[in-house]
Amino acid sequence: MFDFDKVWDRRDDPGDIKYSPVEGVEDAVPLWVADMDFKAPAEVTEALVKASERGIFGYTATDEEYDNLVVAWQEKRHGWAVNPEHILKTPGVVFAISAAIRAFTSEGDSVLVCQPVYPPFTGITLANSRRLVVSELVADENGVYSVDLEDFERKIADNDVKLFIFCSPHNPVGRVWTWKELSAISRICLEHNVIIVSDEIHSDFIYPGNEHIPMATISEEVADICVTCTAPSKTFNLAGLQISNIIVENDDLRNKMKMSLGQTGYGCLNTLSIAAARAAYKYGDKWLDALIAYLDENKAMTESFFAMTDKIVLTPAEGTYLLWLDCRNFGISDKSLEELFLREAGVRLQGGAEFGAGGSGFMRMNIACPSSVLRRALTRINKIL
Repeated sequence: MFDFDKVWDRRDDPGDIKYSPVEGVEDAVPLWVADMDFKAPAEVTEALVKASERGIFGYTATDEEYDNLVVAWQEKRHGWAVNPEHILKTPGVVFAISAAIRAFTSEGDSVLVCQPVYPPFTGITLANSRRLVVSELVADENGVYSVDLEDFERKIADNDVKLFIFCSPHNPVGRVWTWKELSAISRICLEHNVIIVSDEIHSDFIYPGNEHIPMATISEEVADICVTCTAPSKTFNLAGLQISNIIVENDDLRNKMKMSLGQTGYGCLNTLSIAAARAAYKYGDKWLDALIAYLDENKAMTESFFAMTDKIVLTPAEGTYLLWLDCRNFGISDKSLEELFLREAGVRLQGGAEFGAGGSGFMRMNIACPSSVLRRALTRINKIL
């Protein structure tokens, strides 16, 4: 019904970041940046064509139907009853997190992140002249990561942390946090008056046996200190259209977010992003279910491949389409590791050092591609093993 096996040639698309050429390397398999090599649902394309055919691209606002579609999606996929009046729209999650940093902290205030983590968390904290505080994730003997709660609380107390930027599910280590973990993390934030910005952009990519729990559903008290960042962009491969839905239940926090967004000069979303998101939330349910099943097969293929070597250890992935590869057994520098994959194997991955503390010696791999492309990449990686 849905053809995820078709290979689309994106190399000639003007400005395509994922397939951008690398000097001295021809035909590298790009499994680095986090966008997918799958066409969005047909209904999304149809909605975009219909909007384009009108030829009029005036200022466009979301409406009650749009909000109800977002609410219905959260209810069906995650059991979260969202009040439509609590939804703010922004051009993207990183844009929203940057606005939250300015809304809830002042220059010089401490903002905490748990590294290794999505690099913009670090970048936008420093760019906004805030003090970055890092609590490093810890991995058990099976490579399963968790938050070091003692270190987490100590870092908050010692640095008077005002804001915690949380990644759930986690990019890049693939964790889908449990109720017990979320409760413990949020309890510490409540006790120390720390606002939680929960980036849940990957929440629709959950593998069987796991369940995404929105941080704001832990309790009413937690919802009161939580800014939840969601978007159709990762789910339906719409990142270039730039649209996200930010859910803030606390009236005071929401008003501060609105003020911060207003200070950027931001007004409204673009016409095409609204049309695409509306169609995705309305018709994309079955497409997504089929996609997750396909990604699960890609994950199983990758797991089987790396199980045959002790040179690369694959971190267990519970969610996202990003895999975290422990390559420390190569015993080489991060720069040399990237060059090894890129120039010797012809596979472009993202270096783990970019994700901060605990990332050195690791590589991140995007498996959201046709299985034939993934198979070709694994065959090439086999050369360096």
